[in-house]
Amino acid sequence: MSLISHTYKITLAAFAIALFFFSPKEALGQKFAYIDSDYVLLHMPDYASAQQELNTYAIEWQAEIEAKLDAADRLEVAYRAERVLLTKEMRQKREQEIIEKRAEAKEMQKQKFGVEGELFEKRQELIEPIQQLIFEELKDISGGSGYMVIFDKSNQSNMLYTNPKYDVSDRLIKKLGYVPGETIDVKKEEGDGGVVGKGRDAVDGARDSVRDAGRSTMERARGGTNGGAKGEKH
Repeated sequence: MSLISHTYKITLAAFAIALFFFSPKEALGQKFAYIDSDYVLLHMPDYASAQQELNTYAIEWQAEIEAKLDAADRLEVAYRAERVLLTKEMRQKREQEIIEKRAEAKEMQKQKFGVEGELFEKRQELIEPIQQLIFEELKDISGGSGYMVIFDKSNQSNMLYTNPKYDVSDRLIKKLGYVPGETIDVKKEEGDGGVVGKGRDAVDGARDSVRDAGRSTMERARGGTNGGAKGEKH
């Protein structure tokens, strides 16, 4: 669905809430309901805006990481072309420069896309207010109708069958101030892949790029050129 739903999806499973503790016997006489959080979120412009903002950050940061890795690659290509002309000290200096460039990219990947990186912090900042709003409305629905638990169909993989009679998604949407069925058509904003798809790809791409760079081509260069270094002058 998006960068948020793909990697940082709101844990509305937390909203599949048990408002009271109960035993199996007590559960027999209780009322239950469920929502489809993916469907609900499609009605919320604030969520769509937050999603797009997060995706934009991801795209920009991934481009910066790629630029750092490209710079390291260019340095390495030049180094390999000139290696036989360099002294041992010069080679070590150039190799260290390449290693440091790749380390910068790896550090940026960690800072931006790490478990508690800037993207995570931005997600907390933008998504938590929406999460809290939904939670409060669900509590109100639950209290007013006497539901013991409201499950989230989107997150409950073990919900093999759901009776639409107990779906309170539209009720929640109305309480949030929106009209059921009037969803936000994010596809109109996406174009050929769009910000949503590119944002998701940026997160995956940043991780893959840094991981691949970790298998340093510098090491391969050393292994591939050592045999030809016999005639080098120091």
